[in-house]
Formats: sequence, C-alpha cells, structure tokens
Amino acid sequence: MAFDATSEISDDALMVLYANGDRPAALALAQRITPRVLGYATRLLGGDRAEAEDVAQETMLRLWRTAPSWRQGETKVTTWAFRVATNLCIDRQRSRRRKGQVALDDAPEPVDSGPGAEGRMQDGQRMVALETALATLPDRQRQAVVLRHLEGLTNPEIATVLDIGVEAVESLTARGKRALAAALSGQRDALGYKDDRDAD
Repeated sequence: MAFDATSEISDDALMVLYANGDRPAALALAQRITPRVLGYATRLLGGDRAEAEDVAQETMLRLWRTAPSWRQGETKVTTWAFRVATNLCIDRQRSRRRKGQVALDDAPEPVDSGPGAEGRMQDGQRMVALETALATLPDRQRQAVVLRHLEGLTNPEIATVLDIGVEAVESLTARGKRALAAALSGQRDALGYKDDRDAD
C-alpha cells in the first residue's frame, strides 16, 4: 500500500505497520514527524540547525527501535517524539554549558536590504526577534511555550512530553508568554506591528 505524509492513516497505525515490516509506512511517518521535531529542536537549541538535525535524526532512530514494542493507543507518536527530542536537547544544552561553548547562530542574522525586499525583511526580523526572545527564557518555559504556541500541543500532551503536571504546564506557558511579551514590547515599531493606541 502506498502512503504519503498527507495520508489519512494515523501515526499510530503507521507505527504498527512499520513494526510489521512495512517500509513505506516508516517513510510516511518520517515525512510527517521529522520536520516538526527539527523545528522544535532548532528553537530549543537557540537556532543551531546542525545540532537540531542531529537531535531529529536521533529521535527518529529511537522511534524506529521502539516500533516493535510500540503499544498502540498508550501515547501519541508525536508526543513520544517531542519528549525524546526534549531530553536530547537538554543533554546537548548541558554539554554546551560544561564546555562553555556559544553557538554560532547566536550572532544576529544579516538583513536582506535588496530593493523590494521590505516584506521579507520584516518577516525575517520578526523571526529573529522571536528566536532571540525565546532564547532568553528559562529552558522549561521555552519548551512549554514552543510546544503550546508553535507546535500546537495541548496542555495534557505537553505535560506528558515534559513529565510534569498540567498545572505546571499552565504556569510555565503563562510565565513564558509574559516574558516574551516583555522582551518584545519595545520592538513593536521596528518589527512593523501597528498598535491601535498609536492612532490617538
């Protein structure tokens, strides 16, 4: 049977099919999950794409090793993958801190100043500002905010990923949102956001 990333078959069913030897099911599942894990890891690792690619690859390898013992319906495949990726990112961040390394991606992104590029520049500046603001959050707040507001997970799913209670998730996301708003508050004009209060 042919599958693709847009197939209506569930992630769980694809895992079971892969565990039973169906390689196209594995490819379809990888096409669905890998980009999400890569984006998540990139944000948690402060934009370090190379490190994030390693995390995404290791997450998928672990998923394939888990497939034969996968218990359908126990947890969502994406929730499991985000939890593994979170732990791998935490390990890499600890390793960086021990070594005292600073990621090259911490440098500001060059701005495209070509003619007609104003819209692209503004979008790029907004993404850089968001990534920079996310990097200032404590690890757990950043994880919760990214999972909730960028990955679209529910609070119970985030609780499973982070291995904490739902109330703790709510607290982390609320504090993270407040910190992000504070970090970005002075940049509204520079980022091209209009404020209704400015019309007065």
